[in-house]
Amino acid sequence: MSLSTLASLSATTPLSRSGRVARPSDLGSRSAHLKFFFGRIGVSRSRRLSPGTLSVKCVASDREVKSDGPVSDDVAGEGISGALPTHDSQSIASSIKYHAEFTPSFSPERFELPKAYVATAESVRDALIINWNATYDYYDKMNAKQAYYLSMEFLQGRALLNAIGNLDLTGTYADALKRLGHNLESVARQEPDAALGNGGLGRLASCFLDSLATLNYPAWGYGLRYKHGLFRQTITKDGQEEVAESWLEMGNPWEIVRHDISYPVKFYGKVVLGSDGKKHWIGGENIVAVAYDVPIPGYKTKSTINLRLWSTKVPAQDFDLHAFNSGDHAKAYEAQANAEKICYILYPGDDSVEGKILRLKQQYTLCSASLQDIIARFERRSGSSVNWEEFPNKVAVQMNDTHPTLCIPELMRVLVDLKGLSWEEAWKITQRTVAYTNHTVLPEALEKWSLELMEKLLPRHVEIIEKIDEEFIQKIVSEYGEADLEILQQKLTEMRILDNFDYPASVVELFKSKYEAIVKAKQEELKKQKEELKKQKALLKEKAAKQKVPVKSMEIPAEATDAAKVAETAEATETVEASEVAEDAEKEISEPDPDEEEEDLVAEEPPSFKPDPKLPKMVRMANLCVVGGHAVNGVAEIHSEIVKDEVFNDFYKLWPEKFQNKTNGVTPRRWIRFCNPYLSDIITKWTGSEDWVLNTEKLAELRKFSDNEDLQTEWKIAKRKNKMKVVSLIQERTGYVVSPDAMFDIQVKRIHEYKRQLLNILGIVYRYKKMKEMTAEERKTAFVPRVCIFGGKAFATYVQAKRIVKFITDVGATVNHDPDIGDLLKVVFVPDYNVSVAELLIPASELSQHISTAGMEASGTSNMKFSMNGCILIGTLDGANVEIREEVGEDNFFLFGARAHEIAGLRKERAEGKFVPDPRFEEVKKFVRSGVFGKQSYDELLGSLEGNEGYGRGDYFLVGKDFPEYIECQEKVDEAYRDQKASIT
Repeated sequence: MSLSTLASLSATTPLSRSGRVARPSDLGSRSAHLKFFFGRIGVSRSRRLSPGTLSVKCVASDREVKSDGPVSDDVAGEGISGALPTHDSQSIASSIKYHAEFTPSFSPERFELPKAYVATAESVRDALIINWNATYDYYDKMNAKQAYYLSMEFLQGRALLNAIGNLDLTGTYADALKRLGHNLESVARQEPDAALGNGGLGRLASCFLDSLATLNYPAWGYGLRYKHGLFRQTITKDGQEEVAESWLEMGNPWEIVRHDISYPVKFYGKVVLGSDGKKHWIGGENIVAVAYDVPIPGYKTKSTINLRLWSTKVPAQDFDLHAFNSGDHAKAYEAQANAEKICYILYPGDDSVEGKILRLKQQYTLCSASLQDIIARFERRSGSSVNWEEFPNKVAVQMNDTHPTLCIPELMRVLVDLKGLSWEEAWKITQRTVAYTNHTVLPEALEKWSLELMEKLLPRHVEIIEKIDEEFIQKIVSEYGEADLEILQQKLTEMRILDNFDYPASVVELFKSKYEAIVKAKQEELKKQKEELKKQKALLKEKAAKQKVPVKSMEIPAEATDAAKVAETAEATETVEASEVAEDAEKEISEPDPDEEEEDLVAEEPPSFKPDPKLPKMVRMANLCVVGGHAVNGVAEIHSEIVKDEVFNDFYKLWPEKFQNKTNGVTPRRWIRFCNPYLSDIITKWTGSEDWVLNTEKLAELRKFSDNEDLQTEWKIAKRKNKMKVVSLIQERTGYVVSPDAMFDIQVKRIHEYKRQLLNILGIVYRYKKMKEMTAEERKTAFVPRVCIFGGKAFATYVQAKRIVKFITDVGATVNHDPDIGDLLKVVFVPDYNVSVAELLIPASELSQHISTAGMEASGTSNMKFSMNGCILIGTLDGANVEIREEVGEDNFFLFGARAHEIAGLRKERAEGKFVPDPRFEEVKKFVRSGVFGKQSYDELLGSLEGNEGYGRGDYFLVGKDFPEYIECQEKVDEAYRDQKASIT
């Protein structure tokens, strides 16, 4: 099955907007695929060119670009010249020796591994700088449209092997280092992972840059240079613990500091109206953002693009020398500390006001410094005559999630306040320039910021956001009209950028006047009803009087013997019959009492236009992204549909043309070619060339060899070699010894309740319990040996996620030391999961778990990486799983679980107390609570799976609902694994 999986996955990444395979070599091999993200690469609209063609002469005087796609390698090669002058191992060894001596980071006495790594990296960087300079000299001459990808994360991993692989110099560098007494792999292991990201958001960003460079697109990435990253994860008896990353302690040979490229960034202060009639943001706290550049090489192309990272500081004069000499050292260093801490940590905890301020400072620093740089580059390329109308034709800004949302008000501020454009001109330019990638359907993950906090930190931006919001309100009013004020008010409440904020005076007046008109019309109607009712009552009385029955026609009761009694009975009968007639007549009058309705109307309050003082005023960043940009994309077919149907449904109805799908992609260079050389060699041998690295449609050629026993044998050998690497990794990191003959079952990703690592570990516990209930022989017959591997970080303040990590490690400590079980089941949590660990685990994987609650995972990209390496997936129909399953075939995907369209109903069923848990689910919880995994209480963890609703309860992610189908699906996995031949073919 694993071989046919890879063959079927001939184009796993990227997938086209329809979800079908486009071209997996990169995020977009066709210009149409990237058009959504970055707009047109050039300005010519007269004709469409095939991807990779460019109608320009490569001369400095030709400033105009006429392109509609990436710069082709052939054309780019005319202008981009570079790389090392010679590529033989002797000259490379000389370059390494040169850097060891003349670019020293270590003492000169010894040439040990750390020194060898730095010198090697610096020699590679020489080639990258040559190509980098040539690339941007070429694009400057062309004046090409440039794409700028802004992201708070870039999860790069190690750079050495990737760089020399893309330069096609891996073998040459291996020989050069051998001449110097070192092994390339040992040298490469000295490199720490760059601590610039955490999860899929950051890894996706790095894959994009690799692909953009490989496809010769003019593009840059912008991020922050975090000194300590997110954190380094350690696992102790108490579970996850966090310590600061130290990746920069020995320097970073890949970065080039640009001391001449720095920009001021301002916080706080106030806004004043100048004598020129313009708004000016003055005073406050000032810092400086300094550029650090990291070259990003394309694969077998001279194109080398750039990741520009910002580091923050203040000028030396801001150091308070007087305070320092007076002994107040903290005060002396305060300004510098405030500036530097902006780039200390990725995602600092935001439970405190100080944490929130720091996060917002980070986001604004990224946006402000990057836009200043982008604008400066545009102005420089424009020469003496800057035409701001051309800005969107030369610049495309892609916001990776909502973190860079402040690009929108910041670009408006620069254009209006500093460049002198009108509001209307600036708004058109901004909307045409900016686009937004959504990465989540979780409401709590759609960023909101306190308006009060933002007003203090960024007062001018709040004014701009308020005006954008006011204009958007007018758009909503014009779209939905004034006929139904209830619907209009609902749309305003849901779609506004500012939440729980005052309405503009014009809207208040509209609602007030409409309400008064409604009241007046209602009063007129009630007045008419009163008149009509009076007439009805008069007619009623007249009708009742006419229909009284005469006394003589009445039957006299036998007991009425005297005249008085006769008269009394007759009178009573007349009254009763008249009353009955009146009652019948009143039944014909159906109108309600107008007097009561008028009282209700007077008592009714008009709609409230004031914010709720009990709730905070907030800025909805995702709404601002949708309003302020020209395009919004989801990152998988199912996710994009949820974005349109649920997350931003009202916006989709308003602007359907803005919403598109771009299923995520990953680079096959790093994720097959470099991290899995054993499999890569097999693919190259059997397909006849290395063309598959750039055109992975070529992988389909493996299908015709699927029954070939030689290929099957080579495939098994490659998989075992990769598994042996992981055996060593696990022993080194955890001390556990695992068998390479067991199935390697892997779930590695950020720890989160919706990703359902809890479902996985409860399934393992159930498996363990059943093993314990059997004899040794029964166990061997019933179960396939497994090594269940977990990895991922729980955010430092995410208590429930950290409980899950603790539970996994507790289960592992019990199972792994149980002599009855032995190698039949092992549970391993690999600490400090990162790109380098992934590069070992993914090639060794045989089963990978992508089991999020359906409809909650935007895409996932590790599922693509596992599939690309011939691994079978078990998962739900969520994110990119849907499209992967279509490509690899249903037989190569173990499917279980509720579907996305069922989730809301299942949660409602649970909330109403109608859910009946499967006995096996209750059994496994009882087993956990029995104390078999130690003295730790798991009540709070398991309590989240119980009850019907409530914060932290009610099993919001439907673990209990999917549990029985999950364990049944795992039985099918065992059955398939036993038949190795079938699983290969």
